[in-house]
Amino acid sequence: MSSGDRNLNKSALSDVNALVIVPQRKIGTKIMAAICIILLLLLARAFWKGDIGWSYVSENLFSRSVLAGVGNTIIMTFCAMIVGIVLGVVAAIMRMSDNPVLRSISVGYVWLFRGAPALLQLLLWFNLALIFPTIGIPGLFSIRTVDVMTPFVAALLGLGIQQGAYTAEVVRAGILSIDKGQMEAAQSIGMTKLRATLKIVLPQAMRVIVPPIGNETIGMVKLTSLASVIQYSEVLRSVEDIYYVNSRVIELLIVATIWYMVVVTILSILQIYIERYFSKGWGRRDPSYQQPAGQALAGEAS
Repeated sequence: MSSGDRNLNKSALSDVNALVIVPQRKIGTKIMAAICIILLLLLARAFWKGDIGWSYVSENLFSRSVLAGVGNTIIMTFCAMIVGIVLGVVAAIMRMSDNPVLRSISVGYVWLFRGAPALLQLLLWFNLALIFPTIGIPGLFSIRTVDVMTPFVAALLGLGIQQGAYTAEVVRAGILSIDKGQMEAAQSIGMTKLRATLKIVLPQAMRVIVPPIGNETIGMVKLTSLASVIQYSEVLRSVEDIYYVNSRVIELLIVATIWYMVVVTILSILQIYIERYFSKGWGRRDPSYQQPAGQALAGEAS
């Protein structure tokens, strides 16, 4: 390289170093942020200046009937999710079965209960006595349907069975996220397809299954409010009973909102810890190291 070329490169480098980097002016985002802050302040001012009796909020926030409604909401949430998870796992395994009858039943179940609105299902279960006046086994026992189909049972069946249809697709997606070689290796050492799914595939799929199930649980907390239509005494029904008496509708709805937010916040924190548990060790192993398939399966099976 000639001395002229070297001098030219040096001058070019000095010119580049002399440049000043000007950050991009994000005027649009700043304007949007300012608008959002102004709207939030106006909303807070409207609530503060509005005709809201905050004394009624504090008075009823920890009342016995409201706390009982919160407890019923939590009970219904977890009971419905247990029913939904059990049905979802069974339906997902049936969907991936080699038996066409089982696959058809699973597809029909998901299609039917995902298609019908939750409120409609609650009303159908609650009024089941109009179709089946009695429930039982002919010649052995018979029970009146109205005695069995209480608001709790109707809400549990309506919410739990519908949740099972959604959970089935979540579980199926988690199973499909696992490499097929895991199933093939498990079957090569004598495991049945069902046992390999339960012992090998599902534990690995939990990392994928847990986040959407957590979101579904949080959604179930709010979905239980529909059960107030069939007279189940959850938190919304409890505040409705109170404002029917004192006519303080907004105040009691604020009470219900506060309790929903408290329950959802607690569940969100629990979801974070559960996700961390099932994601423990994921992505930390040296990518150059590959554990033998037989050894990995033996560890899982034990």
